[in-house]
Amino acid sequence: MIERNDEFANEGEYRSSNGNLSVGFAMLFVGLALGAITALLIAPKTGRQMRKTLRRKYEDARDAMDDIQDQASDWIDKGSDWADKAKSRVAPLAKNFRR
Repeated sequence: MIERNDEFANEGEYRSSNGNLSVGFAMLFVGLALGAITALLIAPKTGRQMRKTLRRKYEDARDAMDDIQDQASDWIDKGSDWADKAKSRVAPLAKNFRR
């Protein structure tokens, strides 16, 4: 009977593991990146071919990030335009409610 009470002694003590989960995902991605880089460096290519490949991959990734940045900027501009239109439509209604 005493053992059973000890089993449930920590009942009700819940600790969130969200912090550990995010650290786990971060470490997973770091490990994947290191593995990919290691695989590239161990691949049977000459130094010149490897540098050329790495340079292309870097430029492709940079272009992709530039595209994503441009899209995000466009979305932000559209969102602020929509917000301005909504404010201009709601402003006259808000004046009517203040009276």
